[in-house]
Amino acid sequence: APFSPRSAYCAASVASLTNILTPALFSGTAEWIARCQNWEGGIGGVPGMEAHGGYTFCGMAALVILKQEHLLNLRSLLHWVTGRQMRFEGGFQGRCNKLVDGCYSFWQAGLLPLLHRALHAKGDPVLSMSHWMFDQLALQEYILLCCQCPAGGLLDKPGKSRDFYHTCYCLSGLAIAQHFGSGDLHNEVVLGVPENCL
Repeated sequence: APFSPRSAYCAASVASLTNILTPALFSGTAEWIARCQNWEGGIGGVPGMEAHGGYTFCGMAALVILKQEHLLNLRSLLHWVTGRQMRFEGGFQGRCNKLVDGCYSFWQAGLLPLLHRALHAKGDPVLSMSHWMFDQLALQEYILLCCQCPAGGLLDKPGKSRDFYHTCYCLSGLAIAQHFGSGDLHNEVVLGVPENCL
């Protein structure tokens, strides 16, 4: 699609970084992204499409930049994203009924701090103040035990080749899984030896 939550996120990021973010520039964008949230709770590439981890992260992140995350059904989104972490593997899948992929260590786990922030702003009384809303140790196990290539780099899943894309997103997901909060409210959850901490 020429316009998607990905392109909205890129445009909002650039506009924010260059200090040209105006209501006129993004008129109707937040409402369009909210229409991309489907019955599952995640966000698809266009309204009515299947929810996908990359589109969901980009859509939510764009709404955070635009200060419009309240337009989403946040509880439904939370249910969808936490359901993407697979119990056996510990990693995340990008869509329902798909295999776990190391890159979703970022796209899905990265969504949870944004959701935590939005739910906290709404006064959600059941939020943890020490852990994200996913199994942080299980994700670290998947990344450290299944995604590392002995020659260096990280990969999608065992049996696949390493590449820069999966290395970046696996490491980003690992950092999210290891660190909760910021500033005075910070908690580390590190699997294994202290040297594993990013």
